[in-house]
Amino acid sequence: MPLRLDITKRLKTQSIRVKSVAFHPTEPWVLSGLYDGTATIWNYELEELVKSFEISSQPVRSVAFVARKQWIVASGDDMHLTVFNYNTMAKVTTIEAHHDYVRYVEVHPVLPVVLTCSDDMTVKMWDWDKNWLCTRVFEGHGSYVMMAKFNPKDTNTFATAGFDGTVRVWGLSSSTAHFTLEGHIKGVNCIDYYPGGDKPYLISGSDDKTVKVWDYQ
Repeated sequence: MPLRLDITKRLKTQSIRVKSVAFHPTEPWVLSGLYDGTATIWNYELEELVKSFEISSQPVRSVAFVARKQWIVASGDDMHLTVFNYNTMAKVTTIEAHHDYVRYVEVHPVLPVVLTCSDDMTVKMWDWDKNWLCTRVFEGHGSYVMMAKFNPKDTNTFATAGFDGTVRVWGLSSSTAHFTLEGHIKGVNCIDYYPGGDKPYLISGSDDKTVKVWDYQ
Protein backbone atom coordinates (compact mmCIF):
# COMPACT_ATOMS: atom_id res chain seq x y z
CA MET A 1 0.00 0.00 0.00
CA PRO A 2 1.50 3.37 -0.98
CA LEU A 3 2.52 5.76 1.77
CA ARG A 4 0.29 8.83 1.86
CA LEU A 5 1.59 12.05 3.39
CA ASP A 6 -0.29 15.25 4.10
CA ILE A 7 0.93 18.45 2.43
CA THR A 8 1.77 20.86 5.25
CA LYS A 9 3.12 23.78 3.19
CA ARG A 10 2.66 24.83 -0.41
CA LEU A 11 4.97 27.40 -2.03
CA LYS A 12 3.73 28.71 -5.36
CA THR A 13 6.06 29.98 -8.07
CA GLN A 14 5.31 31.78 -11.33
CA SER A 15 7.73 29.62 -13.31
CA ILE A 16 6.27 26.74 -15.30
CA ARG A 17 8.73 24.26 -13.71
CA VAL A 18 10.76 23.88 -10.53
CA LYS A 19 13.99 22.09 -11.45
CA SER A 20 15.81 21.89 -8.11
CA VAL A 21 15.31 22.51 -4.38
CA ALA A 22 17.57 22.68 -1.33
CA PHE A 23 17.14 23.30 2.40
CA HIS A 24 19.20 25.82 4.35
CA PRO A 25 20.86 24.00 7.28
CA THR A 26 19.80 26.49 9.98
CA GLU A 27 17.29 28.98 8.56
CA PRO A 28 13.67 28.02 7.69
CA TRP A 29 14.47 28.50 4.02
CA VAL A 30 14.00 26.54 0.82
CA LEU A 31 16.06 27.46 -2.23
CA SER A 32 14.53 26.64 -5.61
CA GLY A 33 15.99 26.66 -9.11
CA LEU A 34 13.42 27.55 -11.72
CA TYR A 35 12.85 26.95 -15.41
CA ASP A 36 12.55 30.70 -16.03
CA GLY A 37 16.20 31.23 -15.05
CA THR A 38 15.72 32.50 -11.51
CA ALA A 39 16.55 31.11 -8.08
CA THR A 40 14.29 31.94 -5.15
CA ILE A 41 14.52 31.63 -1.38
CA TRP A 42 11.27 30.89 0.46
CA ASN A 43 10.53 30.93 4.17
CA TYR A 44 8.62 27.67 4.50
CA GLU A 45 7.30 28.51 7.97
CA LEU A 46 5.71 31.78 6.85
CA GLU A 47 5.13 30.58 3.26
CA GLU A 48 6.65 33.83 2.00
CA LEU A 49 9.14 34.64 -0.74
CA VAL A 50 12.31 35.98 0.89
CA LYS A 51 14.59 36.75 -2.07
CA SER A 52 14.85 36.21 -5.80
CA PHE A 53 18.01 36.07 -7.93
CA GLU A 54 18.26 36.51 -11.69
CA ILE A 55 20.63 33.70 -12.64
CA SER A 56 20.18 33.31 -16.39
CA SER A 57 17.78 33.56 -19.31
CA GLN A 58 17.82 29.75 -19.45
CA PRO A 59 16.60 27.09 -17.00
CA VAL A 60 18.38 26.66 -13.66
CA ARG A 61 18.81 22.92 -13.13
CA SER A 62 20.61 22.79 -9.78
CA VAL A 63 20.95 24.99 -6.70
CA ALA A 64 22.65 24.70 -3.31
CA PHE A 65 23.35 26.75 -0.22
CA VAL A 66 26.90 27.38 1.02
CA ALA A 67 25.82 28.51 4.48
CA ARG A 68 29.33 29.06 5.85
CA LYS A 69 29.89 31.70 3.16
CA GLN A 70 26.28 32.99 3.03
CA TRP A 71 26.11 32.04 -0.64
CA ILE A 72 23.83 30.31 -3.07
CA VAL A 73 25.30 28.47 -6.05
CA ALA A 74 23.31 27.77 -9.19
CA SER A 75 23.87 26.16 -12.58
CA GLY A 76 21.90 25.09 -15.61
CA ASP A 77 21.40 25.32 -19.33
CA ASP A 78 23.57 28.44 -19.72
CA MET A 79 26.59 26.17 -18.93
CA HIS A 80 27.74 28.53 -16.16
CA LEU A 81 28.24 28.28 -12.41
CA THR A 82 26.80 31.39 -10.72
CA VAL A 83 27.27 32.41 -7.10
CA PHE A 84 25.39 35.07 -5.11
CA ASN A 85 25.70 36.30 -1.53
CA TYR A 86 22.19 35.77 -0.18
CA ASN A 87 22.50 38.51 2.45
CA THR A 88 23.82 41.35 0.29
CA MET A 89 22.30 40.05 -3.00
CA ALA A 90 25.68 40.76 -4.63
CA LYS A 91 26.92 38.44 -7.35
CA VAL A 92 30.13 36.73 -6.21
CA THR A 93 31.08 35.21 -9.55
CA THR A 94 29.86 33.70 -12.80
CA ILE A 95 32.06 31.02 -14.36
CA GLU A 96 31.84 29.59 -17.85
CA ALA A 97 32.01 26.10 -16.39
CA HIS A 98 31.24 23.61 -19.17
CA HIS A 99 30.58 23.19 -22.89
CA ASP A 100 27.08 21.77 -22.35
CA TYR A 101 24.25 21.92 -19.81
CA VAL A 102 25.26 21.73 -16.15
CA ARG A 103 23.08 19.14 -14.44
CA TYR A 104 24.15 19.37 -10.82
CA VAL A 105 26.24 21.27 -8.28
CA GLU A 106 27.60 19.60 -5.14
CA VAL A 107 29.23 21.58 -2.32
CA HIS A 108 31.95 19.97 -0.21
CA PRO A 109 30.97 19.95 3.49
CA VAL A 110 34.36 21.27 4.69
CA LEU A 111 36.74 22.15 1.84
CA PRO A 112 36.30 25.32 -0.26
CA VAL A 113 35.26 23.41 -3.36
CA VAL A 114 32.21 22.86 -5.54
CA LEU A 115 31.67 20.07 -8.06
CA THR A 116 29.74 20.63 -11.30
CA CYS A 117 28.32 17.78 -13.42
CA SER A 118 27.60 18.30 -17.09
CA ASP A 119 26.19 16.89 -20.28
CA ASP A 120 29.73 17.28 -21.68
CA MET A 121 30.47 14.03 -19.75
CA THR A 122 32.81 15.66 -17.23
CA VAL A 123 32.79 16.64 -13.58
CA LYS A 124 34.82 19.71 -12.60
CA MET A 125 36.09 20.83 -9.22
CA TRP A 126 36.19 24.57 -8.45
CA ASP A 127 38.18 26.05 -5.54
CA TRP A 128 36.82 29.38 -4.31
CA ASP A 129 39.92 30.03 -2.18
CA LYS A 130 41.89 30.02 -5.46
CA ASN A 131 39.66 32.59 -7.15
CA TRP A 132 37.35 29.86 -8.44
CA LEU A 133 40.11 28.03 -10.28
CA CYS A 134 39.15 24.70 -11.84
CA THR A 135 41.58 22.45 -9.97
CA ARG A 136 40.59 19.11 -11.50
CA VAL A 137 38.52 17.62 -14.32
CA PHE A 138 37.11 14.13 -13.75
CA GLU A 139 36.61 12.14 -16.95
CA GLY A 140 35.36 8.64 -17.72
CA HIS A 141 31.58 8.70 -18.13
CA GLY A 142 30.33 7.89 -21.62
CA SER A 143 27.28 10.15 -21.47
CA TYR A 144 25.73 12.94 -19.41
CA VAL A 145 26.81 13.17 -15.76
CA MET A 146 23.54 13.64 -13.90
CA MET A 147 24.57 14.02 -10.26
CA ALA A 148 27.43 13.87 -7.73
CA LYS A 149 27.42 13.18 -3.99
CA PHE A 150 30.23 13.38 -1.44
CA ASN A 151 30.65 10.38 0.82
CA PRO A 152 29.75 11.54 4.37
CA LYS A 153 32.09 8.90 5.85
CA ASP A 154 35.03 9.89 3.64
CA THR A 155 34.67 13.37 2.18
CA ASN A 156 37.77 12.90 0.03
CA THR A 157 35.63 10.64 -2.15
CA PHE A 158 32.42 11.14 -4.10
CA ALA A 159 30.12 9.20 -6.41
CA THR A 160 28.55 10.21 -9.72
CA ALA A 161 25.47 9.06 -11.61
CA GLY A 162 25.87 8.74 -15.36
CA PHE A 163 23.42 8.47 -18.22
CA ASP A 164 25.74 5.76 -19.53
CA GLY A 165 24.16 3.46 -16.94
CA THR A 166 27.08 3.50 -14.51
CA VAL A 167 27.82 4.79 -11.04
CA ARG A 168 31.44 5.82 -10.54
CA VAL A 169 33.35 6.48 -7.33
CA TRP A 170 36.19 9.01 -7.36
CA GLY A 171 38.84 10.54 -5.13
CA LEU A 172 39.57 14.26 -5.11
CA SER A 173 43.25 13.67 -5.94
CA SER A 174 42.75 11.69 -9.18
CA SER A 175 41.06 12.53 -12.47
CA THR A 176 40.05 8.91 -13.08
CA ALA A 177 37.50 6.90 -11.13
CA HIS A 178 38.56 4.51 -8.37
CA PHE A 179 35.95 2.03 -9.56
CA THR A 180 32.79 1.73 -11.66
CA LEU A 181 29.51 0.11 -10.59
CA GLU A 182 27.72 -1.54 -13.50
CA GLY A 183 24.28 -3.08 -13.17
CA HIS A 184 21.74 -0.63 -14.54
CA ILE A 185 20.65 -1.12 -18.15
CA LYS A 186 19.61 2.51 -18.69
CA GLY A 187 20.74 5.92 -17.53
CA VAL A 188 21.30 6.57 -13.82
CA ASN A 189 19.59 9.77 -12.69
CA CYS A 190 20.28 10.01 -8.97
CA ILE A 191 22.49 8.68 -6.18
CA ASP A 192 22.92 9.08 -2.44
CA TYR A 193 24.99 7.66 0.38
CA TYR A 194 23.48 5.99 3.42
CA PRO A 195 23.96 8.60 6.20
CA GLY A 196 24.46 6.23 9.13
CA GLY A 197 27.83 4.93 10.22
CA ASP A 198 26.90 1.25 10.34
CA LYS A 199 26.41 0.44 6.63
CA PRO A 200 28.65 1.34 3.65
CA TYR A 201 25.74 1.72 1.24
CA LEU A 202 25.26 3.77 -1.90
CA ILE A 203 21.88 3.90 -3.65
CA SER A 204 21.10 4.71 -7.27
CA GLY A 205 17.93 5.32 -9.27
CA SER A 206 17.67 4.69 -12.99
CA ASP A 207 15.51 4.97 -16.09
CA ASP A 208 15.46 1.16 -16.05
CA LYS A 209 12.78 1.47 -13.31
CA THR A 210 15.03 0.13 -10.56
CA VAL A 211 16.66 1.41 -7.39
CA LYS A 212 19.88 -0.41 -6.54
CA VAL A 213 21.68 -0.56 -3.19
CA TRP A 214 25.45 -1.01 -3.48
CA ASP A 215 27.88 -2.08 -0.75
CA TYR A 216 30.94 -0.07 -1.78
CA GLN A 217 33.31 -1.86 0.59
